[in-house]
Amino acid sequence: MTRDFAITLTTIRDAAKRIRGHVVRTPVVQSLVVDKTLGTEIFFKCENQQHVGAFKSRGACNAVFCLTEDEAAAGVIAHSSGNHAAALARAAQLRGIAAHIVMPHDSATVKIDAVRGYGVEPRFCEPDSDSRQAAADKVIAATGATFIHPFNDERVIAGQGTAALELLEEVPDLDAVIVPVGGGGLLSGTLVAAKSLNPNIKVFAAEPAWADDAFRSLQSGIIESPVRHDTIADGLRTCLGTLTFPIVRELVDEILLINEEEIGAATLAMMFQAKVVAEPSGAVPLAAVMRNKERFSGQRIGIVVSGGNLDPSTLQRLIASGDSN
Repeated sequence: MTRDFAITLTTIRDAAKRIRGHVVRTPVVQSLVVDKTLGTEIFFKCENQQHVGAFKSRGACNAVFCLTEDEAAAGVIAHSSGNHAAALARAAQLRGIAAHIVMPHDSATVKIDAVRGYGVEPRFCEPDSDSRQAAADKVIAATGATFIHPFNDERVIAGQGTAALELLEEVPDLDAVIVPVGGGGLLSGTLVAAKSLNPNIKVFAAEPAWADDAFRSLQSGIIESPVRHDTIADGLRTCLGTLTFPIVRELVDEILLINEEEIGAATLAMMFQAKVVAEPSGAVPLAAVMRNKERFSGQRIGIVVSGGNLDPSTLQRLIASGDSN
């Protein structure tokens, strides 16, 4: 792949070597119940079983272990709704350096607790992107810490691409791969890995209709901002970045929009049919297949289950909503 992107298949493979031993080579599983119901063969790449319960450990570890000794000495900082926050806190702990974490005040309790579990007390802010960055900038000015962006960082993107690398090593003959899209780090890494290994493979992004900024960005040709921040898929509330947008714009086959009810139904299907615990953000790709059942019928589809940090209160609401329908 000769395009001038932030990452290449080589940098993804380098990241895989760098983080080996620090991350889990997560399993790829199937569900006969789901396959029969949807008329497909779905291969779930279970990043819900990754350290901190999400794929974010890959990018965070790659970024932290890329730092020079001088950079590492000043520590690292990130803003995140949760999974990147916990992943960076863990990666910093592995390297023995300080971590500072900025989180929106409405982050899921389970994700806040995960950060605290690594000995870091989050600094809370408003959920919009400007507020997150402003809070992080204050910490950088005071400490000199290196900012590790949740997705707009070539080291992070390359790390996230290792999940698709593993998936396609294990199941090389897929017709399509579907991943969720928020900031686009996982999608960008997946696109470069998958399209480099198999130019004929289709790569789809699944996005909440309540957070359709990536969809709108492809239509307008510029990075669009979210217009609301209340989708149940809390990990997908951010807009694309300057490094991820060019990759997504050039390589993604389509962005599939999913409504909140469909995301909830897919989250429950993951748990009760596939026996895979996924947070709503991680269930969005399955929701895309469920919504487009006829389109994907008979295909072999890889789905990256991006995370499994399902808040108990969210699960209770979903079950109650399902019972009332």
